[in-house]
Amino acid sequence: MKNSTLLCVTTASVVLMGAAVDLPAQSTNLTPSPADYAAAAAVTNVTRHALPVNPDVGQVATVMDLSAAPGGRAASTADSAAPDSGGPRFPGDLQYHGGAVVVSMESHAIYLYAKGGTCTTIAGCWGNPEGFLRDLGKSDMIHILDQYTGTTANNRYTVAEEPTSVKYTPPANPFTDADMVALVHAVVVSMADDDHPSQTGYGHEYHIFLPPGQDECFDSTFSVCYSPDNLRTFFFCAYHGSMDFTDIGHVLYSVEPFQNVRGCRSRPGSPNGQLVDSTNNVLSHETFETITDPDGTAWWNSLNNGLFGEEIGDECSFLIRLLNPNPPPPTRVYFDPSNVTLNGRPYAIQPEYNNADHACTTTP
Repeated sequence: MKNSTLLCVTTASVVLMGAAVDLPAQSTNLTPSPADYAAAAAVTNVTRHALPVNPDVGQVATVMDLSAAPGGRAASTADSAAPDSGGPRFPGDLQYHGGAVVVSMESHAIYLYAKGGTCTTIAGCWGNPEGFLRDLGKSDMIHILDQYTGTTANNRYTVAEEPTSVKYTPPANPFTDADMVALVHAVVVSMADDDHPSQTGYGHEYHIFLPPGQDECFDSTFSVCYSPDNLRTFFFCAYHGSMDFTDIGHVLYSVEPFQNVRGCRSRPGSPNGQLVDSTNNVLSHETFETITDPDGTAWWNSLNNGLFGEEIGDECSFLIRLLNPNPPPPTRVYFDPSNVTLNGRPYAIQPEYNNADHACTTTP
């Protein structure tokens, strides 16, 4: 990935390939600059935690294989016994490792549109991720997090009023995490002014939504990627991460590639269709994990029980195998979320691990 790849944030609707694009307004135009890439190259305390692609396609990996954290979950060295018993009484429970959690947070959406691409509207590409996050933040389900964050306040997870839309020239190679980090830096800097300092720290998360057909990899070796068009390197569906910039401080972000592809999509027959519910299912997974383990140092399973390194969403990311109407193969594997009602609206998203119930639930 070369730093010259064009990423241009627009201020109004534009026309691509003759179709109107609902690019939401943003206060400024920007292209990530050499300074943004330099800032990305200088970040420290980098963490990443990915959701592996399901075993129907791609490469089999564990969350440990796809995680990086300064605390180092490099090996499963923890004692397998629960601290208050002679054995793993509740082997699925998460353990607290002393790090920060997110007590309240504003989510910021960044939508990428490829010039000349078929993705031309938010609804047609991803559904309504911001509306989903708003409903999630006002739901009963969000209070599963109370036990991990130490607060019971309502409406503490909100969504910024103005998302950022970015149109770009598709690069020859997949994007890398360095491109995503540089983009986040550019967006954060562009939003800051005398009245509104940089919106960073544990109170903000930036969700980058990639359009269909856009691959993304951890680094320029292009070996560990979201790449449904290249199954040899297809390892993950999405990830959340954090890092420290020298100028704007601590930043939380997630990378949300297009989910309605084999290996990442949810089962058919969900309330809003596969495109919408596949997007929301993975977005909820990453959001819950950011809140409970933003830096890889808070809530995760450290027992030697086959779940080592897994976070609140990993333990409950269930799969279902269904007959394929057009075999081979005879069956297809999908993520299997639960039908839920959030703020009065129907969705299909996965449950989250609830220490209080020692189970995966969609209620506190």
